[in-house]
Amino acid sequence: MGARPHDSGGPWRNFYGRIKGKTMNKVQQVRLETQLKSLSPGPVGYEENPHRTPLDPSAIFGGKEIWLEIGFGGGEHIAHQAKNNPDVGFIGCEPFVNGVARLLGKIEREDITNIRIYPGDVRDLFDVLPENSITKAFLLYPDPWPKKRHHRRRFVTPDHLWPLARVMAETCEFRVATDIEDYVRQTLENVPECGFDPAGDLPATWHQFWPDWISTRYEQKALREGRVPHYLSFRRNGKAVPEDI
Repeated sequence: MGARPHDSGGPWRNFYGRIKGKTMNKVQQVRLETQLKSLSPGPVGYEENPHRTPLDPSAIFGGKEIWLEIGFGGGEHIAHQAKNNPDVGFIGCEPFVNGVARLLGKIEREDITNIRIYPGDVRDLFDVLPENSITKAFLLYPDPWPKKRHHRRRFVTPDHLWPLARVMAETCEFRVATDIEDYVRQTLENVPECGFDPAGDLPATWHQFWPDWISTRYEQKALREGRVPHYLSFRRNGKAVPEDI
């Protein structure tokens, strides 16, 4: 994978800015200080892994298959999936510290043991995950970056999609949920060009949520504000990842 200048701001700095919203309460702060380190998938960020030594998936979850959630928000979905799939290991990436704190609370209250958290940019994780190590990936209500000049910051661009394709096993599923029409357009344009095939007739099914779906706070906000959710599924195909990615 091509080298990328590292961000010296530490694990809480999102490449594009936003890392913290409302002030956290003391309990959330304590969880971050005492629980987060033990839930790490291993050395990911540049400061702790400057040589980009690959992670060992078998050491993370003892040989279980691994599912990845890119930007888990408040953690509702990844916690739901982890509880319902105890034989799967989950890695969640989220640079927004308040969301990490909320997920830690869910893990503690519901005694979830099969989640690992990287509190930063998923691209750091792509740099150290081996090829074909992820068997399902989720991108759920990502930041829409609505201004046209910011569309390059959306996840559904080749700079993000090819690294995802590199770490995903062939035929495995990549799910995207969004309520933004233009995000749907860009997803349908770019994802099939970056190592994925649509799973079925997407326009015929994209308003049907997945059988194992749980509605998140972001989806509920979209529904209250009159926006329509779209649920898009893709499968990793055998297309080779470009060498310069």
